[in-house]
Amino acid sequence: MIGFNELLWFSFALVDLSILLLIYRFFGKIGLYVSIVISIIICNIEVLKTVTLFGLTTTLGNVLYASIFLATDILSEMHGKEDARRGVILGFVALVLSTLYLQVALLFIPDGSDFAQPHLEALFGLLPRVALASMTAYLVSQMYDVWAFHAIREKTGVRHLWLRNNGSTLVSQFLDSLVFCVIAFAGVYPMSVFGEILLTTYGIKALVAVLDTPFMYLARRIGANQAALA
Repeated sequence: MIGFNELLWFSFALVDLSILLLIYRFFGKIGLYVSIVISIIICNIEVLKTVTLFGLTTTLGNVLYASIFLATDILSEMHGKEDARRGVILGFVALVLSTLYLQVALLFIPDGSDFAQPHLEALFGLLPRVALASMTAYLVSQMYDVWAFHAIREKTGVRHLWLRNNGSTLVSQFLDSLVFCVIAFAGVYPMSVFGEILLTTYGIKALVAVLDTPFMYLARRIGANQAALA
């Protein structure tokens, strides 16, 4: 059944992917780098909130996280493998630094008038296993995505953009979910619950991956127009 959460989720996905294209249109690859940094930081805050989507309990942040894969695919298609890898590393550095800086902020002794400390601790109190899982899954899956995108392109040439976009992203999204769930949850939940978390986490991300296909074609047109005007 399609309810408010589902409609809001679809609407946000379309708006977020459209904004990514607008940023690329006006700021080029620098805009994509900025989008990667913003998305990786915000989605790791959103992921703390659980919601019900399509009858499943899942976390927020999946739309923004999936848009990072679109950004790196655009970098791969229009600017090359090295620029895509640079975007991945930049996102990883932003994730590590934001995590560390927030932990330092929690160490400061709050003033008696402060009201934020317990809320910040609830949101950003470091869970080492989950933090390690998030960072490892991001780096492994994104590096694989860049490699797979170019491996498919070498086989097909410039044809079948949909294939390298979806082929690389769908597999890398599963790799991301698998690495994260194994590091964060293996041994914590029974295998049946672990499997359900893995499949639902991947399913939502995969839906965004398919949804971003027309945006990938629009991005290639934008990049071609920019190259023609350069």
